[in-house]
Amino acid sequence: MILLALAAAMLGIGGWALVRSPWETQEGLAEHQPVPFSHKHHVGDSGIDCRYCHTSVETSARAGLPATHICMTCHSQLWTGAEVLAPVRQSMATGRPLVWHRVAQVPDYVYFNHSIHVARGVGCVECHGRIDKMPLTWRAKPFQMQFCLDCHLDPAPHLRPPQLVTQMEPLRWSEAEKRSYGERVMAAHRIDPKTLTNCEMCHR
Repeated sequence: MILLALAAAMLGIGGWALVRSPWETQEGLAEHQPVPFSHKHHVGDSGIDCRYCHTSVETSARAGLPATHICMTCHSQLWTGAEVLAPVRQSMATGRPLVWHRVAQVPDYVYFNHSIHVARGVGCVECHGRIDKMPLTWRAKPFQMQFCLDCHLDPAPHLRPPQLVTQMEPLRWSEAEKRSYGERVMAAHRIDPKTLTNCEMCHR
């Protein structure tokens, strides 16, 4: 009987650990892409703002994936013959869009709106990690329910001025300053964790 109870406990602990492991959450996984796009080069080294490529992040539920003409704004002048950019040139010539594979995504039964998070000052780095240091894009966070709930239960420390949402470097604020600013934003916009943790907020 004791062995049976011990086996059941071990099975439960093992299952709990498995569903939170990187193998299940796909943290650190870099998806294969039609072009090995480097955020480190474009964002970290060249300083291109997230919104230049993700054009609908401030106005839509979806951040948007870059259209070929956005890539060609620069690459019609730079690295014009690079083999690695052949799919981009082919896309431009044929009119067939590149098929980018989403790295950060939530299940179909979860509603997430980028624009409201950006408008309230949730920095890109909160969910996407230090994208400016990624030579290939990988999933930085688990995107499981607990990850979202942790923020919705206590949004204040995660908020920053909206003009700084694409800044990757940590804000030079103390923890007290972060909380004070976040609480002011919450009061101004009537953000209540009780509303944010209502099931219907994300499951519609």
